[in-house]
Amino acid sequence: MRVWAVANQKGGVGKTTTAVNLAGLCANRGHRTLLIDMDPHGSLTSYFGFDPETISPSAYHLFGEQRREQAEAAVRETQVERLSILPASTALATLDRQLGHRPGLGLVIRHTLQDLADRFDYALLDCPPMLGVLMVNALAACDELLVPVQTEFLALKGLERMVNTLNMIQRSRQSPLAWRIVPTMFDRRTRASVDSLEELRASYGEQIWTAAIPIDTQFREASREGLPLTVSQPWSRGSQAYRRLLDDLLQEIAAPAEKGVENAH
Repeated sequence: MRVWAVANQKGGVGKTTTAVNLAGLCANRGHRTLLIDMDPHGSLTSYFGFDPETISPSAYHLFGEQRREQAEAAVRETQVERLSILPASTALATLDRQLGHRPGLGLVIRHTLQDLADRFDYALLDCPPMLGVLMVNALAACDELLVPVQTEFLALKGLERMVNTLNMIQRSRQSPLAWRIVPTMFDRRTRASVDSLEELRASYGEQIWTAAIPIDTQFREASREGLPLTVSQPWSRGSQAYRRLLDDLLQEIAAPAEKGVENAH
């Protein structure tokens, strides 16, 4: 199972949109795909028509007893074939206060994904916009971190906090965490958006994805339908951008494997 976490310590930058649309593409390509909502606000959960105020079991119950049984029961099908969701409940907001110092708390999601590994090919984790036990779990569980960043000045400031968190997490991981900044909500017609993208590239170089996700009003329409835009309107501008992002991510995974085969010969 390949696991991506989608995180940024600033809200409103396109985290849920990125998770939903990459997951929709994976499912459309025939892969069994799992979305995990780790944000107490439950935007991802609501996107697919579930109520984070009342849903049970949910991601919250993974942190109690009988984690494996709760995970199996919590996974729900969506209306997209091969796409499942493990929803959030608002009770997730209480975890830091309830269980903050319990041993092994930071590895709950990693162990959950190991439990579910036979059922899914890909998993995407939609993270809350704050550092705490939920984000620590996501960064410990993922193979790669995707950091959506809106192409506007204030979002660039928020990115600095996320990079500081990432550097802190890197020191506690056994292996380095690959990460990629994904510029979002890009509007080439505005000077502010163009300048922000140039500043991102100047500051973060190779960590920046080479393209950008454009502003596309169809994202809002797709969320009303409870479908990824990449499923409902696969040839829209936004869908094509996410298709390119997924292709680039998968190519990065394949490149070391291909190099290993070449070296073996």
